[in-house]
Amino acid sequence: MGLLTDVQIRHWVKAGEPIAKSDGDGLTFTLSKGGTAAWVLRYRLAGKQKEKTIGRFPDVSLKMAREIAAEDRVKVQQGIDVAREKQIDKRESASAWTVRQLAADYESKVLAGLAPATIASRHQKIRDYVLPSIGSLAAKDVTGADVVQMLEKVADKSPKLVKSCLSAARLVLAHGLSKHILAGDPCAGISVAAIAGQGAKGVRDRVMLSDVELKAVLPTLAQYGRINELTVRILLSTAVRIQALMLAEWSHIDFTAKTWTIPPGDGRKSDREFVVPLPDVVAGYFAELQVMSGNSRFVLPILKKMKGKESDDHMRQQTINEMLHRLCDGLAGKVRPFTPHDLRSSARSHFSVLGVPVTVAERCLNHSLGGLIAIYDQHDYLDERRRALEMWCAKLAVLESGADNVVVINRTA
Repeated sequence: MGLLTDVQIRHWVKAGEPIAKSDGDGLTFTLSKGGTAAWVLRYRLAGKQKEKTIGRFPDVSLKMAREIAAEDRVKVQQGIDVAREKQIDKRESASAWTVRQLAADYESKVLAGLAPATIASRHQKIRDYVLPSIGSLAAKDVTGADVVQMLEKVADKSPKLVKSCLSAARLVLAHGLSKHILAGDPCAGISVAAIAGQGAKGVRDRVMLSDVELKAVLPTLAQYGRINELTVRILLSTAVRIQALMLAEWSHIDFTAKTWTIPPGDGRKSDREFVVPLPDVVAGYFAELQVMSGNSRFVLPILKKMKGKESDDHMRQQTINEMLHRLCDGLAGKVRPFTPHDLRSSARSHFSVLGVPVTVAERCLNHSLGGLIAIYDQHDYLDERRRALEMWCAKLAVLESGADNVVVINRTA
């Protein structure tokens, strides 16, 4: 026993060569190919060879490793399987996790492998709705009543979010079930309709903003901050999904070609990139945002303080959801309540009014043309889509001016 010295160990670590050196009586210092240094106790119990990882060096020093190994040898002599004991302790420690710890484990091991848009959306639901209500609770102690109480708070803000928030909570807690931290599913038997009634319907009639409503909305946007105003104007002018804009980076914007390239998966239901033509006025919106974004790589950044440092991150959809909610309250009686996705639907409706061909209008929204058209027509209609968006922006400008009669010449043919 006591064959190793601190000097030897530090020399081996510095050299970086994989080794396994015995300190005697089963205690072994190991260094992996990846550079991980650790202490292992090898022992026999009931005629079988076993081993227990004591800890990593230098967190566990040579002296500490010898002390722990000595205690473990006494237990082995008493017939205790110290490796098994460590596994049980680890499992008991995990069973004491809070929902916040469980959610972090879920996000790192499961959520991280999904599409970027799914990651952003699900993380937002977990962060903004699930954790504030049940994040501090021990995961094993969460009950159905806790989940219902959380969902009722969500319903008070927005009934239509109840379904997605329940889904997020269910996935996190199911992760706990799979790790045997929870004994049962607290979400079992919970009905979305029972929490939020008719307001929880996942599919609702889309609001197609009329000319009259747009004339009321457009001049009002400036009251809610220039960044929020430009965000809404871009969404309305380009008919893109809001998550695509939230995740947009400056490397995706080409001011020379006046295009915005949306990478695969970023807020889209497609595995291919999508190029959005930018009318002059929209390119101007982006140019103004670029000045305001500072050194951020994101078009719509927010600065977050993490461990005393500023971390570059992007705006969340909830910011625009709340802004539009306030706007609609302020225009009550003049405008029906609408969401960011309704801006996209409204643009599609107005494309038809402007005489934009169906194929061009559908491609403006990056919808698949479907069937034989999708197979034989690989043309992406970039020029036609640019003309359609230019017409749409021209109409928006006329509406904002307050003109009663809107006439835009069809130039898509």
